[in-house]
Parts: sequence; C-alpha cells; structure tokens
Amino acid sequence: MKNILIVGATSAIAEACARQWLKEYPNSNFVLTGRSEKKLIAVKSDLEVRGAGKCRHLLLDLNEVDAFDKLLPDTLETLNQLDIALVAPGTLPDHEKCMTDKSYAQDVFQINATSTMLLLEILAAQLESQRVGQLVVISSVAGDRGRMSNYYYGAAKAAVTAFCSGLMMRLQKSNVSVSIVKPGFVRTPMTADLDLPEKLVATPEAVAKHIVSNVKKQRSVIYAPSIWRFIMTIIRLIPTSIFRRLSL
Repeated sequence: MKNILIVGATSAIAEACARQWLKEYPNSNFVLTGRSEKKLIAVKSDLEVRGAGKCRHLLLDLNEVDAFDKLLPDTLETLNQLDIALVAPGTLPDHEKCMTDKSYAQDVFQINATSTMLLLEILAAQLESQRVGQLVVISSVAGDRGRMSNYYYGAAKAAVTAFCSGLMMRLQKSNVSVSIVKPGFVRTPMTADLDLPEKLVATPEAVAKHIVSNVKKQRSVIYAPSIWRFIMTIIRLIPTSIFRRLSL
C-alpha cells in the first residue's frame, strides 16, 4: 500500500499510472487533483471500484499559484505522508498561435513550466522533511532538443527537466528519489488530432506500465517507451548544420 498524490490526474498517462500503481500496491490511498471536477470524480470512482483505499479529489488550477500552499495541508489530511507524488500537468499548445500571440505564449510557458516548477518546490520541501518518498515528473522528449515545429512546448519541458535535475541532486541527501519521465508519442486526447507515425505511438497503458516499473527501480530518467532514449540520443548527436535542414 502506498500514499499517492497525482497532480493532473485526469490526463490519460496519469490515470493509467494510478491504475498501474493500484495493481502494484493494492489498497493504496490517492489524492487526485485537476481542473475538472467531473473528470476527477470519474477517475476517483474508477480507482475505488478497483480497490483503492482512501481516495480524495481536489480542484487545482495551475494558473492559480496562490492556491498551491493549500494543496499539501489538504493532501496530508488524507494521506498523512507522501510516498509517491506524480506531477503530470501540461497542455500541448498551438505552436503557430504561440508565434503570433504573446499572451497565449506566456500562458503556455506558465502552465507547462513556471507553475509546474513552483509546485514541485512545495512538494520537494515536504518530501525532504519526511526524508523518504518519490517525486515523479512528466516532462517530454520535446525538451531534449529544440525543433521548429514545437519549440515553445519544447523549451517549457526543457526548463522542467533542468529544474528536476537540480532537485534530484538536492533531494538525494534526504533519501528522496526524483524520476524525470520523458514520453514520446502517446495516443491521448491531447494528441488525437496530430499526424503521428503509428509505429512509434504508444498507448497510455503501455507507457504507465513502463513508468511504474522504472519508478520502483528509482530510475532518474525514464524514456517511455524506452526506444525513445535511442531516438533522442541520435537526434541530439545530429550536427546543427544538418539538423537545421530537417523538417522536424
């Protein structure tokens, strides 16, 4: 049994992770956060049917950073302590709109980077005080190298990855592990309208199984599926003179 907080619990990957953790650790307790109460209740009900112990949902909008301070007290009312905290918020933006709409671009970076990092700082302090626990953060392969098709989103994810790398160094002294998850193409509602190469598209369930397995091993960086570690190594090694000619 584990005490698990999931931020962004209505995302397809986060929901699949919750189910997988419940298989791995029966009777686990959950606090689920998100912006849609209707969707949170659906996820909560599904976990309860599957045998979850305590299960509570909390509304949390990443744009409302002043509300972050209330998250931990409300969470600890139910969980007592955090064994696993999964932070999985974020939106896939309209890149062309980012290029022309400054307010929209600012909001995209706020949600995908700044707000996420501010929340991670709060969770890190709690885990550090406990001197035990695991922090799991969904980043993206998009943050490994900027591409012309999504450099706003990629820059936000690169910022989160760098931030988590620093947290990892800090928290290792407190016996707290940090896992940075970098999914590749995943078939979710967020990517439903994208033309993706089918052979490289994974299901949320497959990605979640890979994440949960590697978090258990306290892996620092988790490419999901693992083939993306190889793909992104190749992409990072392509010389800039060649890379800038590619339509990626």
